[in-house]
Amino acid sequence: MPINNKRTLAKRMETIQPFHVMSLLGKAKALEQQGRDIIHLEVGEPDFNTPQPIIDAGVEALKRGNIHYTPSLGLMSLRQTIADFYQTRYDLDVPASRVVITPGASGALLLIIGALIGSGDSVMLADPGYPCNQNFVRFVDGDIQAVAVDESTSYQLTAELIEQNWQQSTKIVMLASPANPTGTIVPKDEMKKIIQLVKDKQAYLIVDEIYQGLVYDMESSCALSASEGAAADHVIIINSFSKYFQMTGWRLGWCIVPEHLLEACDHLAQNLFLASPTTAQEAAMVAFLPETIEILEHRRQIFKQRRDYLYPQLSALGFKIPIKPQGAFYLYCDCSTFTDDSMTLAHELLETTGVAVTPGIDFGQNHPEHYVRFAYTRDIKYLQQAVQRLQNFLS
Repeated sequence: MPINNKRTLAKRMETIQPFHVMSLLGKAKALEQQGRDIIHLEVGEPDFNTPQPIIDAGVEALKRGNIHYTPSLGLMSLRQTIADFYQTRYDLDVPASRVVITPGASGALLLIIGALIGSGDSVMLADPGYPCNQNFVRFVDGDIQAVAVDESTSYQLTAELIEQNWQQSTKIVMLASPANPTGTIVPKDEMKKIIQLVKDKQAYLIVDEIYQGLVYDMESSCALSASEGAAADHVIIINSFSKYFQMTGWRLGWCIVPEHLLEACDHLAQNLFLASPTTAQEAAMVAFLPETIEILEHRRQIFKQRRDYLYPQLSALGFKIPIKPQGAFYLYCDCSTFTDDSMTLAHELLETTGVAVTPGIDFGQNHPEHYVRFAYTRDIKYLQQAVQRLQNFLS
């Protein structure tokens, strides 16, 4: 008797959505195999290799035989290095004991959501936003409070919006600054208001800062700088070595949690993934050295140059980008001048021009048919080629 897949799968799988862009990526790869020249602006991954000092440190760790399990919360030497970084860069006194090393930022979010959210609890977040955040909540049978945001708040939640949408079940508010897909930032004054509100509600604020180092036209900051006294016990920071440090395939991230959540994180880490990759942890020890930071800062300027080229070019073509992104490496563009179906447009662009972009459906339900995301993660010469192809297509 054949298996009934609908009865076999857990009920939560009915609500966990795939990345729609993966179908585009698969088509793009197929076209490349046919000899087509594809410009990939759909993938949210830096095109730079991991800085050589980090690679060398990883190789040396392997040669020394540093391939055994670490403590579940990570190497204390790395946790201390990260704590020192916050002290040096942001003048924040973060105890190393509160730094938890995880397999990517996704591993960090899994620990926090798993420790705090269960059936009947809800998480408030912005729409549009990174889709996996919602799926992590669904994975633990929590509820989503997706709040539609627009250019009036720079596509970010505000204290006013949070107050207006608060429910008795709300246990976590989640922000991303800079955000995917919009690249916008929560101002420090607004962050202070949000932290105080969340504290007064006796809830938690998770701030996704994985693009923290990729900020342009201003100094980067940490949400903990906006917290005072006991309010810090209501703030959880999630970060990653993937974006600014360009270690995507190494699968390494971290979170900063209040002391009272450490035991829960430790227990979950022991059971869910035991520990983060040892070689990656050893390599990441040199990610904060001056010679590595010098490489990364040079690359940050390259990302800025790409943004400053692509933003006005897409605007001139007729894409509406009301808020110039302040960080990350994305442009979230209103394409309603050309279509009321961004998914179809994305497929047409790929098939006709060889330019791959991400449709808005991957970022929520807030008019996704009107938006596409461009990732400026390719050399500027490819961005120039993409603009020319788009111009030919749209005209």
